[in-house]
Amino acid sequence: MKESSDGFVRADQIDLKSIDEQLERHLNKVLTIDKKKRVEDEDSTASNVFDHARVHTSSAGTSPKAAKFKTNFKKQKQDWEIEPSKLIIKSVIARGTFGTVHRGVYDTQDVAVKLLDWGEEGQRTEAEVSSLRAAFIQEVAVWHKLDHPNVTKFIGATMGSAELQIQTDTGLIGMPSNVCCVVVEYLAGGTLKSYLIKNRRRKLAFKVVIQLALDLARGLSYLHSQKIVHRDVKTENMLLDKTRTVKIADFGVARVEASNPNDMTGETGTLGYMAPEVLNGNPYNRKCDVYSFGICLWETYCCDMPYPDLSFSEITSAVVRQNLRPEMPRCCPSSLANVMRKCWDASPDKRPEMEEVVSMLEAIDTSKGGGMIPGDQQQGCLCFRKHRGP
Repeated sequence: MKESSDGFVRADQIDLKSIDEQLERHLNKVLTIDKKKRVEDEDSTASNVFDHARVHTSSAGTSPKAAKFKTNFKKQKQDWEIEPSKLIIKSVIARGTFGTVHRGVYDTQDVAVKLLDWGEEGQRTEAEVSSLRAAFIQEVAVWHKLDHPNVTKFIGATMGSAELQIQTDTGLIGMPSNVCCVVVEYLAGGTLKSYLIKNRRRKLAFKVVIQLALDLARGLSYLHSQKIVHRDVKTENMLLDKTRTVKIADFGVARVEASNPNDMTGETGTLGYMAPEVLNGNPYNRKCDVYSFGICLWETYCCDMPYPDLSFSEITSAVVRQNLRPEMPRCCPSSLANVMRKCWDASPDKRPEMEEVVSMLEAIDTSKGGGMIPGDQQQGCLCFRKHRGP
């Protein structure tokens, strides 16, 4: 990961979903090289040091060189690595392509635990994999240091530890050593999208809309101040705590912003939220998050989905070529509609910075109401269609 003269840092993905493959394989590479240099003349006992480097083993029968290697390895522990012995993994709360998410407790704190299978080597060359591993470890170190009330706290990770256990009704079950574990704070409120779906008929009070929007805007503003572009801003990737505070989550395709926008290309994110420049495969920067925020703001106000009746290809074509945007309900206060329109402007340069968006939202008066009118109460407000909701 190289740093340019203006302070921006280029990196690959901050990908919590595939952190398993990236971290472990990089560690394997480093340790294998180190072992060859240090213990090339050792017997079979010394050759097993790598396989058991993270397991508490007896030093009996281990050569001095092998013992020295183990000591050096321990010094390489990253500050984001957790102590497996302090983690208890409980019931499954979600399943996905890359593994499972469990409730858990780490050092007395309620946490969400992502268990990710390392899997096979895949199609990448050794050089590509090595580069990605190195970049990913550095990015995890950056993510671990982020600290903001509107960003989900990343607590740490561990790679291939035989100490991982799952708590069940009948006792503790050990985990395979080829499983990576990522630990984040547990948020009991679920996703923002689920919350909006629950309120799709009665809608949200205007002050609640602004409060949710401000939480998200402040979180994004903080990430941008740290040179991080999320790239997949959507209500499904925002979590709520028990006080209904929004926290940004799922940094699966996030990247540290490149100093040259041409270095950031390629489609990423979720279609309905993607900025025109991203859909079109053009260079982009943090302003793609601003566009996505505008769509999220509309969705939060309306408790509805953007473009529910369009196919992927129709959305791409219409957004890029016809400047399609979600239809603005007539009951939406102009102060809020103005924020949406500025955020989803076709030109990235004309979109405000998230810091400016925070200021615009803070200036909106919520004392007189202005929330979306429920479908069964719509009179003068002719909003979208008879049947609403996702």
